[in-house]
Amino acid sequence: MLDLKLIREQPDAVKQRLKDKGSEAKDIDTILDLDSRRRQLIQDVEALKQDRNQASQQVGALKKKGEDATDVIERTRMIGQEIKSLDDQLKAIQEELDGLLERIPNLPHESVPVGKSAADNMVIKAWGKIPEFAFEISGHMEIGERLDIIDFPRGSKISGRGFPVMKGAGARLERALINFMLDLHTTQHGYREIMPPFVVNRDSMRGTGQLPKMEADMYHCPEDDLFLIPTAEVPVTNLLREEILHGDDLPLKYCAYSACFRREAGSWGKDTRGLLRLHQFNKVEMVKFVSPETSYDELELLLGDACRVLELLGLPYRVLELCSGDLSFAAAKCYDIEVWSPAEQTWLEVSSCSNFEDFQARRMNLRYRKIAASKPEFVHTLNGSGLATPRLMVALLEVNQQEDGSVLVPEVLRKYTDFAAIKRELR
Repeated sequence: MLDLKLIREQPDAVKQRLKDKGSEAKDIDTILDLDSRRRQLIQDVEALKQDRNQASQQVGALKKKGEDATDVIERTRMIGQEIKSLDDQLKAIQEELDGLLERIPNLPHESVPVGKSAADNMVIKAWGKIPEFAFEISGHMEIGERLDIIDFPRGSKISGRGFPVMKGAGARLERALINFMLDLHTTQHGYREIMPPFVVNRDSMRGTGQLPKMEADMYHCPEDDLFLIPTAEVPVTNLLREEILHGDDLPLKYCAYSACFRREAGSWGKDTRGLLRLHQFNKVEMVKFVSPETSYDELELLLGDACRVLELLGLPYRVLELCSGDLSFAAAKCYDIEVWSPAEQTWLEVSSCSNFEDFQARRMNLRYRKIAASKPEFVHTLNGSGLATPRLMVALLEVNQQEDGSVLVPEVLRKYTDFAAIKRELR
């Protein structure tokens, strides 16, 4: 949620930055009008309360003297009714104002390049060598079927499209990836592991910015008003909702594995084949709570932690700095990490590392004190995939495929898999 004071003091700048993000700024004028009316009502209510206090004192004085206080009592009652009427108006305006503010996206950071779409994103780093093969290669779907490690038809049978079944060595490799990433982030990158719930309430989804804008893409349980999480970012970031942290404890760094659930309404086409876009997938998430002064340094460190996963796996990747028009609703700045798919001959996103500044913290009322006696301020929140497994699995299978049809397992995963290569299982 944006700072209302910022909108009030710099409306033109806010409008321009929203336009840079591709968002209409028409609600800003309505917000300013509601804010002006709200503040005037607050002044009017305070003035009436002072009048009521004076009238109450006058009633007491008259009664003490034994004089008739009927008229003053009636005036006190009428003031009370007027206060209630204004309070009702104030409540209605506040609800309308909050509803509009919830739908305004975060502003892009001043360092973010202005652009309209993903075509304007900038490649800022590339790592690794694009593999070359002396034989005709297969795509991950063909590899998965040949080795009997991924079952798309049976997944569709039991759940529907976008819910594959991992089998045998495929299931073991998926589990190995998750354990490897959790161990890396906790033992080498300083994150504390969390095992969060996979369902959350409406306040949690609102706190991280999924609601109200993206409710159509979420799996919702109406009877309990609970949502299957689209990412572990939601429960992990909301761990500290409505708390006041100690400045000496920052930065706080958490990582978590979770299954992720996304309806992806309307997402069909070439990029939805196989493991490229799923309704349920696994991911290790990194979340940071940091002071505003250090948040952009922490973003660079977060990016490095995610890149390290791919470097240890030996997978070529590149990093994109997203332009203003390609930023998510809540992000102020974001880097995407993409891994190479030899069969698709394209780059596949496996991580987004974002700084939300105080946008999520305002929605969650999450603050910190720099020192014990200082006034609470909003923290900055960051998160990044560290990493998502489906497209990572695509790259692993395709990059490491061998001419005999087997797939080599990266060295760092072998202590988790207990095998160095995946071959066709006979059972």
